[in-house]
Amino acid sequence: MVIARPELGDADVAKLAERFKGVIEGLGGTVQTAEKWEKRKLTYEIDGCKEGNYIMFEFECKPEVPREVDRLMGISDDIIRHRIFSKED
Repeated sequence: MVIARPELGDADVAKLAERFKGVIEGLGGTVQTAEKWEKRKLTYEIDGCKEGNYIMFEFECKPEVPREVDRLMGISDDIIRHRIFSKED
């Protein structure tokens, strides 16, 4: 789950989703979905933002991939929050 900056347009959000989809696939993972949800109001302000563009990724990968994806999302200026969840079968 990614919350991108609210000032990003739909095209920019789509580019961001494609960029991280490419990262995951480049590290050997497979992405089932990378869908943009609508812009939503945040419960509390994050980095001066009161809204955010939500992007939900669902992917399968080796155990070491989420660590690298987490690092790259953490240093991206376009992302204000992100979280990687492990899904049980």
